[in-house]
Amino acid sequence: MSTHQRLPHSEDARSGQAATCDTGGPARAVSNGRLAATAIAGAVAMAVAMGFGRFSYTPILPAMMADIGISPADAGLIASANFVGYLAGAVLAAYGWAHGHERRLGLAALVTTALLLAAMGFGTSVPAYCAIRFLAGLASAFAMIFVSGIVLGQGLAGRSELVPSVHFGGVGLGIALSSVSVWAAPLAGVSGLSTSQGDWLTGAIIALAGTALVAMLLPAGHHVESSRPEEPLIWTRPLKMMILTYGFFGFGYVITATFLVAMARNPGGGHGIEFLAWLLTGVSAALSVHLWRYAVPRFGEVGVYAIGLLVEAIGLVLAVSLPLPFAPLFGGLMLGATFMMITAYGLQIGRRLAPESPRRALSFMTAAFGIGQIVGPLIAGWMAERTESYTLPTLVAAIVLLGCSAVTMLETRGVKAALAARRF
Repeated sequence: MSTHQRLPHSEDARSGQAATCDTGGPARAVSNGRLAATAIAGAVAMAVAMGFGRFSYTPILPAMMADIGISPADAGLIASANFVGYLAGAVLAAYGWAHGHERRLGLAALVTTALLLAAMGFGTSVPAYCAIRFLAGLASAFAMIFVSGIVLGQGLAGRSELVPSVHFGGVGLGIALSSVSVWAAPLAGVSGLSTSQGDWLTGAIIALAGTALVAMLLPAGHHVESSRPEEPLIWTRPLKMMILTYGFFGFGYVITATFLVAMARNPGGGHGIEFLAWLLTGVSAALSVHLWRYAVPRFGEVGVYAIGLLVEAIGLVLAVSLPLPFAPLFGGLMLGATFMMITAYGLQIGRRLAPESPRRALSFMTAAFGIGQIVGPLIAGWMAERTESYTLPTLVAAIVLLGCSAVTMLETRGVKAALAARRF
C-alpha cells in the first residue's frame, strides 16, 4: 500500500504548528460527528479497495486451484499482475490531473473494484485473470489514494489521530470480512456456480454495499494548490536505507500474504483452518497500527519499524515449522500484526527524512515496494511449483525480512540523527 499522507504518531502532528490538510491547506474546525463519519467512510473504502479488491485473492486462491487447476506458478503470475496494476495506479494518481475530482474518482474506483471482483468469477484462462487483476490493482490504487487524501486531510484538519488509525484499520477489516465471505458463500447454495465463482460474486456484492455506504458518508475534499514545487531529493544514507529495506519488505511480506491460505489447505489442515488463518490476519491487521503506537515512546518509530520486520520474519518461520493447525494460525496472526504497521511507519519515516521533497521520497519508496511485491509472488510461485512446497519460498522471505531488520537496527542511530536534524 502507499499513500502520500501523514500517518499516525508523526512528530509534526505533535508539534505546536497548526495542523494542515494533506495538500497544505490551513487547519479547519471539524465536528466530532463529521470526523466519525469520515473515519467510517475511510475504513469501509479501505476494506473494499484493499481487503477485497487486493487481498480476497488469497482466501479464494485454493478454490481456484481446485476448480480451474491453476498451478502455484500461475497463481504467482496472477498475483503479480495485480501488483503491477497497483504500482501503475499509484504512479498515475500522483500527478495533478485528478485535482478537484478526488471524491468522484475514488467512488468510481470502488464501483470498478466491485465489478472486477465479479468478473473474476467468469474468467476462463490465466491471461484473462491477469488482465482482470491488473485492472483491479489499478482501481484499488486509485480508490486508496483519492479516498485517503480526503479522509486523512479531514483528520489532520480536526487534529485527530483516531481518524487515520480507523482508516488504515479498514484494510484488516476487509481481510477479515473476505475470510468470512469465503466461508459463508457455500451456505448460499447457489446452483450452477463453482466454489470460486461463488466466492468472487459474494465479494462483489459486499463491495458494492460498502461502496454505497462510503458514498453516503464521505465528505468532499478541500484542497489548496502547493505554492511552489518540491526541492530535488537529497539522497542521504538513511533515506537510501529506508527505500532499500522498504522494497525488500514488499518482497518478503507478499509471499505469505499471497499463499497463506493455500499453505493451510491440505488434508491435515482442513477448510476451517484456512478460514481462521485469514480471519486472524485481518483482525490483527485492523488493530495493529493503533496498538503499535504505544511502543513508539519506548523504541521510537525507527525501532518499531525494525522490530516489526523481525516479528514478521519470525512469523514466517513459524508458518512453515509448527505443526498443523498452529502453523498457518500463528503465521496469519503475526503477518496481520505487522505488515500494516511496517507500511505505515515506513512511509512516515521516509517522508520525514526528506521534508523538502516528501512526495518524491514516497514515490521512490512506493516504487521500491511495488517492485518487491511484483517479484515476490513470481519467485515464490516458481519455487513452490519446483519443490511442491511453500516452505522454501517462505523461508527465503523470512531471511529477507530478517536482513532488513538487521540493517535497520544497525542504522538506527544514523536515522534518528537524520530525523532530529530534519524535523519539520
